[in-house]
Amino acid sequence: MMFSNLSPQSRITEVNSVSVKLGLTYTKQSLESDSYLAGLFSYLHDKSDLLGVAINRSKAESNLDDKDIVRDDKVQALNYLLLGAMHNPNAEISASATKLYAIFVKYGIKMIKESYLIESSLIESMLKDYADLSLQPDIAAVLGCAELIAGLQTAQNDFRTADTIWDEEKTKEDLTQSASEIKKEVLTIINGKIVVYLKAMNQVNSELYADFAKAVSDIINEVNQAVKRRKSKRDEEVAIEN
Repeated sequence: MMFSNLSPQSRITEVNSVSVKLGLTYTKQSLESDSYLAGLFSYLHDKSDLLGVAINRSKAESNLDDKDIVRDDKVQALNYLLLGAMHNPNAEISASATKLYAIFVKYGIKMIKESYLIESSLIESMLKDYADLSLQPDIAAVLGCAELIAGLQTAQNDFRTADTIWDEEKTKEDLTQSASEIKKEVLTIINGKIVVYLKAMNQVNSELYADFAKAVSDIINEVNQAVKRRKSKRDEEVAIEN
C-alpha cells in the first residue's frame, strides 16, 4: 500500500477537508483501545475546528495561500531543471547548471516549508543572486532557466501584493492566528504524527490497523492527485505562453 504524506501544496480548504474526513473515518473504527491514536485525533479535531473558523474569516488569506503554492511550484521546477541540466552531456551546459545550482543550494528546496516571511526573504535573496550580470551567460546556456527565474520573480511579486492585502485585513479584523499558520500545524499532525504512526502500526498489527490505514491513505491520495492535476495544468499553461 502506497502511504504518502499530504502535499504541502494542498490548499487551506483541502487540508481542512482532509482533517475533517480523517476525524469522521476515525470515529467509525474500533480503535478506542489505542490511547495514543485517540490523543492524536483529539488534537487534530481541535486544530481542525480552529482551521474551519479561520477559513471563514478571510478570503484574502485564501488568495495568499494560492499565491504561495504558485511560487513553491516555481522553486521546485527550478530545482529539478538545474539538477537535470547538471547531467547534460554538453560540458558547457553542465558547467553552467552546476554554477547556478550552487547558488540554489545556499537557500535550499526546504525554503518552501518555511514561514511566509522567511520564504519571501530567501526567494528574494536568491533572485538577487541570479540577477548578477556575471551569471547571465550561464542562465542563458541552460534552456528554460531564464523563463523559470522570471516566472519565480513574477510569482514572488504576486505573493507580496497578496501579502500586503492580507496584512491590511488582519489589522482591520484584529486577527490573532491565521489560517495558513493553523494549516501548517494540521499538516504536521497529519504527516508527522498520524501517517508516521499508522505506517508503523500497520506493520506491527496489520489485522487491527490495515483498514483504517488504507482509508487514511485513500483520503490523502485523493487530495494529492488534485494537487498534481493543478500543477500539470499550470505547467501546460506556462508552456503555451512560452
